[in-house]
Amino acid sequence: QVQLVESGGGLVQPGGSLRLSCVVSGMMFRLYFMRWYRQAPGKQRELVALISTDGITHYDDSVKGRFTISRDNTKNIVSLQMNSLKPEDTAVYYCNAIRGSTTYWGQGTQVTVSS
Repeated sequence: QVQLVESGGGLVQPGGSLRLSCVVSGMMFRLYFMRWYRQAPGKQRELVALISTDGITHYDDSVKGRFTISRDNTKNIVSLQMNSLKPEDTAVYYCNAIRGSTTYWGQGTQVTVSS
């Protein structure tokens, strides 16, 4: 059974940092592109960052220079380091794995940026 389990969310002040992690099991992690999405209340889910099987990264313009996605294929973990957080980063963050037409989702972790 494939599982993606996110952790690391919470409440942080503007300008602060959080590190999200997604532990993956039940699939060949190294063969999948990994992505982080987020969904704010009343908005559509949006792609935040992705990392390919060979470590190539892509970021949404709204997080470039502030967020860093990484993966550890030995531990089946994908992480999202989030720095200089802004109130508009508040959302539920989801981990996603994709390979061709096969995709899996985690349950999400809440990130709230507020003073």
